[in-house]
Amino acid sequence: MDNIELESELTCPECGHQVVETMPVDRCQFYYECEGCGALLRPKPGDCCVFCSFGTVPCPPIQQARAEGREGGCCS
Repeated sequence: MDNIELESELTCPECGHQVVETMPVDRCQFYYECEGCGALLRPKPGDCCVFCSFGTVPCPPIQQARAEGREGGCCS
């Protein structure tokens, strides 16, 4: 996974709290608890993980697929 960014800034849609997190490369992250307000973030419909929905950088499998010119989700 060359040239894959592993850090993404998550923004809570409830309170706007922002935090930079390191994304897992071996699995999807379906849930994330906001450190600001305690909201449980879940992926938006059609997204595979919270990073794809609320992060500044999509998850590593999505980045890899795009780099290879493929479509698809990280869980497909």
